Amino acid sequence: MALRPFLPILRDTHASLGETLSVLQQRELLRRRGFLLGSLAAAAALPLRSMACTLIPSETGGPYPGDGTNGPNALTQSGIVRSDIRSSFGASGTASAAGTPLNVTLRLVSTVSGCVPLAGLAVYIWHCNAGGGYSMYSSGITGQNYLRGVQVSNANGEVTFTSIFPGCYPGRWPHIHFEIYRSLAQATSGANAARISQLALPQSVCSTVYSQSSLYPGSTQNLSGVTLNSDNVFGNDGGVYQLAATSGSNAAGYASTLEVGVAIEGSDLLFADGFE
Repeated sequence: MALRPFLPILRDTHASLGETLSVLQQRELLRRRGFLLGSLAAAAALPLRSMACTLIPSETGGPYPGDGTNGPNALTQSGIVRSDIRSSFGASGTASAAGTPLNVTLRLVSTVSGCVPLAGLAVYIWHCNAGGGYSMYSSGITGQNYLRGVQVSNANGEVTFTSIFPGCYPGRWPHIHFEIYRSLAQATSGANAARISQLALPQSVCSTVYSQSSLYPGSTQNLSGVTLNSDNVFGNDGGVYQLAATSGSNAAGYASTLEVGVAIEGSDLLFADGFE
């Protein structure tokens, strides 16, 4: 059995403030060292990966969230917890959104616990269809709820959704919205999200996908009118922390992966640094 480290104690109960702070600082340093050693031991069993992660920027949910904050709420509907979000569900029927296949994987890691994977968090994603319209809101598809879904992060901190590549509408860079919740229960009850952000898609891939003009009408022209630096969401930093690694082809479909840093303790899911 490992020995517990010796922790300094304050022997003089009438010690000065300076002496008291010194002892407390020593105890905190030893506590952190013990935590670090434990984290390193746990990390040794994990695949090698970068130990540097950044808090994902907080972004607007936009005007079509479908989370109850601006009209309809898909989160309280039975069937929202799913990995394949291409079709509508429940009372909205089973109509599917046409488009080039896209698998989206978000990997949640803790920015306050050595970038360890975060399991058990619920993630809600949504995005527009190939024509730039949002289910539940846009003309002609208000009765649909496709391209919306919730998943819970696994032991690797990952959620994966099967979807289609979103179109590009005027004024916005191609993107996917997502919200992070502390638990599935909070997500499906329509509780306030703990973090809201967006994923950006690479220009070269977008151009290739949008060359299918019959499937993505207007997207090539709309893409030519915006850049990551001029976009009203990603423009602050060019989307450097939100640009997904994407590979594939129009024939086989694409896969996008984004590491999402959140300020949560890996052991107990305590939110910090701006998380409510």
